Amino acid sequence: MTAGIQIIRKRADFVAANRGLRVARPGFVLLALANNGQGKRYGITVTKKIGNAVVRNRMKRRFRELLREALPADGLPDHDHVLIGREGGIERDFSKLREELAVALSRATAGKGDPPRRRGPSRK
Repeated sequence: MTAGIQIIRKRADFVAANRGLRVARPGFVLLALANNGQGKRYGITVTKKIGNAVVRNRMKRRFRELLREALPADGLPDHDHVLIGREGGIERDFSKLREELAVALSRATAGKGDPPRRRGPSRK
């Protein structure tokens, strides 16, 4: 693991990141939130809607590798970065995901997040 980059493990940190900057791409959603000087940290979330355990774990491995490559140079300092897997993310080409992550991180650095999600009627 690259020095200085930690993994987010607590649910509270994931929930807090949801209040941060949101950058949506076809394969994933990047959340970035300042973490009061705790360094660069990352977390990965892939819900059961995406697929079975094999599919979700493959997606997490791909995201983990992307973040290991990109965060040391392009990550926001003292921020939590959370990648949320999207439906089309597992079929996407790895190089395409790499480009999308670079664009998402540059948008986050510039403070250009997407507008907040609209919450529709609750679905159960």
